[in-house]
Amino acid sequence: MAVHLGNDWDQLLQGEFEQEYYLSLRQFLIGEYRQRTIYPDMYKIFEALKRTSYARTKVVLLGQDPYHGPGQAHGLAFSVPKGVAPPPSLQNIFKELARDLGIPAPAHGCLEPWADQGVLLLNTTLTVRRGQAGSHQGKGWEKFTDRVLQLLNEKETPVVFLLWGRPAQSKQRLITNPRHLVLTAPHPSPLSANRGFFGCGHFSKANEFLASSGQEPVDWRIA
Repeated sequence: MAVHLGNDWDQLLQGEFEQEYYLSLRQFLIGEYRQRTIYPDMYKIFEALKRTSYARTKVVLLGQDPYHGPGQAHGLAFSVPKGVAPPPSLQNIFKELARDLGIPAPAHGCLEPWADQGVLLLNTTLTVRRGQAGSHQGKGWEKFTDRVLQLLNEKETPVVFLLWGRPAQSKQRLITNPRHLVLTAPHPSPLSANRGFFGCGHFSKANEFLASSGQEPVDWRIA
């Protein structure tokens, strides 16, 4: 059951999968997937890293838990598969995208086109029990995803980090390299979106920064 990501993350994270904390996390997950309903599907746990290589990562959009409703989580933060109604947070992301760049809300909530352009859609905890938000926090995932962020901090090409909400903003301590751009805002959930997420302009700011550093801006449209 060795983890195979199929790109440069394999080499970068090779040692991490052998760490004692990760082996303990793995044993925990084996039991969880056998005894409970866990999201996402076990073959989608690392979808964000599989779809967006280290070399191609130019924007990091940091989430917290996967969605914990049936059919929603597929390994990409904030994203849902086609045919699944976009949850409220994602609807608010699309509202800000329309306000910021005039891009109308898409007909679905699958953010794979962003991931394929170098937007790493990373949750800080990669699994969750059905209907139990936060149920896999404190089991080791945070240590693993902190390592991912530390590696991205070391990247020579400038990266934009979008940190929405306090849990994501707590990771700002890992982004110490001045070549990167860190943008923070309240979480896009209905509870906090009106406190500064709406109007943050992060999509246009990210693209301006990418262009200024000689990189291709993200086409935020979703067909």
